[in-house]
Amino acid sequence: MTTTKGRMDGKIAIVTGAGGGFGEGIAKLFAAEGARVGVLDLRADAAERVAAEIGANAVALAADVTSRPQMEAAVAKVSETFGAPNVLVNNAGWTHRNKPMLEVTEDEFDRVYAINVKSIYIASQIIVPIMRGLGGGAIVNIGSVAGIRPRPGLTWYNSTKGAVNIMSQSMAVELAPDNIRVNAICPVMGETGLLEAFMGVPDTPENRARFVATIPMGRMSRPEDIARATLYLASDDAEFITGVLFPVDGGRTI
Repeated sequence: MTTTKGRMDGKIAIVTGAGGGFGEGIAKLFAAEGARVGVLDLRADAAERVAAEIGANAVALAADVTSRPQMEAAVAKVSETFGAPNVLVNNAGWTHRNKPMLEVTEDEFDRVYAINVKSIYIASQIIVPIMRGLGGGAIVNIGSVAGIRPRPGLTWYNSTKGAVNIMSQSMAVELAPDNIRVNAICPVMGETGLLEAFMGVPDTPENRARFVATIPMGRMSRPEDIARATLYLASDDAEFITGVLFPVDGGRTI
């Protein structure tokens, strides 16, 4: 009897913001494809729920991605449970509400940069030395089409995703000699908990229709769309692909 090999067999992955939305979809697909997964989220109950639904190949990690000590503890827990991680998905993200740029408070500005940008710096400080020791690895950062074709009302959020996109390309060049691949997924607006903040108006069918009208394929992104693209870039199928900004956007950036 033969068994089918999963595309993530032998991979030990950490997925941030995995207690819901895109991150949950990524963590579950990785596990289904053979990975052992650290399900990391600020909300301990959400991380525990997703890890429990996955089963023995997942461990819940309650951590704030903007805190280096908490991230170090989370990575140590994964290493103790499964071994050194060779895949990292920086998915955790936040947005200020859609509103005029001068109405965004300084606290909101600082928070969106800490969660969307500084978190990748912190995770890299911890994970890259581990991956170098392993002889390679894969990092996938969740950017956004907002960093390619920005909408008004999200100026400071858009700028964080522009930073993620460029950071991913620069990391890819710098880490290529270490056999560490770095790519970015750029989703269009998705059916997640941040949707109403992105729209800046109540989440009604009429308001959704206004935004969907800007997407040629006629719908928002879904967790499974982002998960499948992330799976490809994290797997050995993409072993010669690095520095890519991969829009998963139904044609929005065209």
